[in-house]
Amino acid sequence: MADLENDIAKILITREQLTTRISELGQMISRDYAGKDLFLVCVLKGGVVFLSDLVRAIHIPHAFDFMAISSYGGTHTESSGVVRILMDLNASIEGRNVLIVEDIVDTGRTLAYITENLRTRNPASLKICALLNKPSRREVPVTLDYVGFDIPNEFVVGYGLDYNELYRNLPFVGVLKPEMYTGAHSETPTT
Repeated sequence: MADLENDIAKILITREQLTTRISELGQMISRDYAGKDLFLVCVLKGGVVFLSDLVRAIHIPHAFDFMAISSYGGTHTESSGVVRILMDLNASIEGRNVLIVEDIVDTGRTLAYITENLRTRNPASLKICALLNKPSRREVPVTLDYVGFDIPNEFVVGYGLDYNELYRNLPFVGVLKPEMYTGAHSETPTT
């Protein structure tokens, strides 16, 4: 882990801050969905670490399932704008109160696609819980119902977020040193 931590320019959100905020989100969701059929839809892979802590902070009955979405093209740092479902839900969401659990919302394109797709499946309600929100990068308007943290336009990794499938296991959200992702690319990363 020390090798991975050497690639981090700075810690943006500490483990303690994550724990505190996720507990608060769990309390809000538990209150808002009390007595309702709550069904969480986790967007893989980045959202799984957040989901695993969030479900333990939610103190009402609920179920969850997973979707895998691809929205990246030629590089691992820039979205292509083309979104496709790689893995779909196993359960029906018709008539259920669905809460999408997302690691980070950047341009909004992927989330807009997911919400449009899920609305066609007739849920009783559809809301969004995002650990990280990067509003300065928004290209498509999306309404976030629960937000962990608003962050600046920096390339973040850790706590489920990756670069080239690395760094997901860091227990904090950190800013990746630019030299770790700019070698072959001159583009600015977006996640």
